[in-house]
This record gives sequence, structure tokens and C-alpha cells, in this order.
Amino acid sequence: MNTKTAGYRILYGAFLIVMGLLGYLSNPEKAKTALMSGGTFGALSLVWGVLGARGVRWTLPAAVVTTGLLALVLVWRASVGWLAVIDGKREKLFAASLITLMLAASMLMLLCLLKSQKTAEAVQLARGER
Repeated sequence: MNTKTAGYRILYGAFLIVMGLLGYLSNPEKAKTALMSGGTFGALSLVWGVLGARGVRWTLPAAVVTTGLLALVLVWRASVGWLAVIDGKREKLFAASLITLMLAASMLMLLCLLKSQKTAEAVQLARGER
């Protein structure tokens, strides 16, 4: 993972933590999972970013896997949220919007990670390391 991608990873982790906190604060009785998922995946992203900036090679595949898993969960959660909004549950609008924003950021991060992985593989190939 190059330092630019590692920096994006750190920003993404901080973003997830803030989004989880916002989700929790919007409904503290029912939104504990927002805090847990945003906090957990945000913390992992921060760790992957810091380790990636220090040159730890396995952080790139770890970041791809965790971001991909989070994106899958967010697709499911966003669809459930928007279906509830369509069914007239207006109180779900904020949560559905927040989850969709997290999904969009996760997809962008995943694309960035995959591009970085492809570049790293090309560099390894050129050096004869593969």
C-alpha cells in the first residue's frame, strides 16, 4: 500500500467512526449497531492505514477484505432502510441516508484499494518478485 492510499485509508477510518457516532447520536436507544460497526470498521481502517504507511505489505489485502465485507453489509442495511422509508417510516430516512453515504465512501475506498493492489502487483512483476 503506498502512502497516498494509506492516507486515504486513515481518512476513511475516521469518516466511518464519525458516521457511526452520528448514527448512534441520532437514536441512542436503537442505533448501538451504528456505533459498533462504524467504530470497529473505522478502527480497522485506521490500523490498516498506519501499518500500510509503514510498509507492512499484508495490510492491502486485509483492507480490501474488510472494506468489501463492510460494503456488502451496507448494501443490505441500506436496502432495508430505504424499503422502510418507502413503506412510510419517515424516521428511517436519516439512518438510510447515513448508511448510503457510508456505502458510497466504501465503494470509492474499495476502488482505490483495488487500483493500488493492481499497481503493486505490476511493480512486483517488473522487479521479478513474482
